Amino acid sequence: MEDIKNISREYIKTLNSRAKQSKVYKEFQSTGLMLAEILDDSEHKAIYIRLCKIYDNQELIRRARDVAERQNVKNRGAYFMKILKDVRKLEREKFTYKTKKKKTVKLKLDI
Repeated sequence: MEDIKNISREYIKTLNSRAKQSKVYKEFQSTGLMLAEILDDSEHKAIYIRLCKIYDNQELIRRARDVAERQNVKNRGAYFMKILKDVRKLEREKFTYKTKKKKTVKLKLDI
């Protein structure tokens, strides 16, 4: 019985160590996390990652640093979202579904 307890403790330790490792796979993810760090708004990391997927990353970082340098801004994340409408969106192709063509049915009449 003690072996099972030791195994479960070791398993929990490995799970905790895995949770601390970074799971960033794309560039926009790391940029989004950097934005959250610059704006001191770690609660909304997912929003910043999504914004980095849509908008120009360098422009977002530049605006975030500008907001972070301002002393009189209390909520940096909200102010950043307010000035976001001036940032240009990236031009991406829209995904379209292919439509299937209907086959014409030829009927043979026995006369």
